[in-house]
Order: sequence, then structure tokens, then C-alpha cells
Amino acid sequence: MNIETNKVVSIEYEVMDFESKEIVDSNIGAKPLEFLVGAGQVITGLEKAIIGAEIGKKLEIQVKPEEAYGIYQNDFLQEVPREQFEGIELQKGMTLFGQGENGQTVQVVVKDFSDKMVMIDYNHPLAGKTLLFNITVLDSRDPTEQEIISGGVGGGCGCQSGDKHEHHHGEGGCCGGGGGGCGCSH
Repeated sequence: MNIETNKVVSIEYEVMDFESKEIVDSNIGAKPLEFLVGAGQVITGLEKAIIGAEIGKKLEIQVKPEEAYGIYQNDFLQEVPREQFEGIELQKGMTLFGQGENGQTVQVVVKDFSDKMVMIDYNHPLAGKTLLFNITVLDSRDPTEQEIISGGVGGGCGCQSGDKHEHHHGEGGCCGGGGGGCGCSH
């Protein structure tokens, strides 16, 4: 049986940065990732590669930034007054989660900081990177009525954003908080 649009598929995956070969996310030995094919719950390049695959098949997929987390955009860098980070012990490269204007979770990375200002980056941490997925297609099933109504498995996830948002601080996970959240779309 081959994977089709509008089916719920479950996969086991490992994702590497194609250039550095660093593993950025994996669910091997953990709960499989389930998503509704065609609902935009995962990045475009992964979804395209899954369609037509056979259950039990192992796939190696290279996904360019345009079909993953987008091209890195310098205008997604923003300087914010340091006092907005009161109570947070800042470190370069740390990820913070906040709430955007529409209530959606926003993920930012601290690029740099001084006594007065903090440079934050709204790009997804994997923006501009080519990703290498090693996937095993475990199963495929018809979606439940609830999954059809909601347009996906597990209610979706809003962790990636291409828009600049007003930043409210607070740490927390997104979509399980693991790695780069490669199961999520942007």
C-alpha cells in the first residue's frame, strides 16, 4: 500500500543538517510522528517525498531551505530593550518562546546582547539550511472524523513563524520541545 493524500501516516525519522551532518531532530526509539498528508502539518519537502512511498520503506530525503524552514532573512533580526528580558539569564544562542500578536507561540533566538539592548532573531533556527531526513514509513490509516474537521493530527502546531511579532517572554516547549521541531510546518 502506498501513502496517499488525506491519509494519516506515521513515521520514524532522523534529521541532519546536510552541511555539518549534525543531527538536529529525531524520534527514533520514541513515539512515531503522525500527520495528515496534504494538511500542511509538516514541511513541504517532507510531505512531497512521503506521497507514493510504501509502508515499511526507508527513505533518504534531501530538502532544500525553500521546502523546509525558508531562506534566512536578515530583516527578521530585531533589537529590543534589555529591560524586556528582566529575570531571564541571557546567553547567546539561547531559544526563547513568547506569544505573538495573534496569540500564536513565537520562537526567537538571542543573537547578541549588551547592558541596554538584545538582538533577537525571528528566523527559525533551521532557516537557510538544507536538511537530510532518514525516514521509515511505519503505517497509514484513514483519518478520524475529528482529524478531518480539525485538518490534522493533534490539533496542529504553531511554532514556526515567518512574521515579526511583538515579543512576550517565557520559556517553554513547542511541539514537544525537541530539537528543531522538524515535524512542524512554518
